[in-house]
Amino acid sequence: MTSKATTAQEYLKNLPEDRLQPISDLRDVVLKNLPAGFEEGMLYGMLGYYVPKEVYEPGYHVGKEWTPLPFINIASQKNFIALYHSGIYANPELMEWFKAEYSKHSKYKLDMGKSCIRFKKVDNIPLDLIAELCQKMTPQEWVQIYESVIKK
Repeated sequence: MTSKATTAQEYLKNLPEDRLQPISDLRDVVLKNLPAGFEEGMLYGMLGYYVPKEVYEPGYHVGKEWTPLPFINIASQKNFIALYHSGIYANPELMEWFKAEYSKHSKYKLDMGKSCIRFKKVDNIPLDLIAELCQKMTPQEWVQIYESVIKK
């Protein structure tokens, strides 16, 4: 579900009561663990963590308007909370690490698409694993992977 919020605070304010704490906790973990250089804002109607223009002038290659290079997004969807991680999609080694670690941090089966990690049990998000995942890639590393894998 995309939001019309223009700030993270507005996004949180508009969440259903049962989603506010899990999304807030997930947001806090991302903010505390992302390497310096990423920025928080709203992207695609979700909380977004991206490489800003000052770090990567070309931005994201999709769309008519300039968009910062997305890295992580958090969204409250109808039946789950989603964490979208572009680095997992672009880096097979990171994907394999995450899949191997997930069962060590959660008693629930991993529900994942290409870059979307779905948490249907919103009170059981493996925040310590998400913290580790956030620390795995700097903005500069993400730009390098993006340019070599995605932006061919």
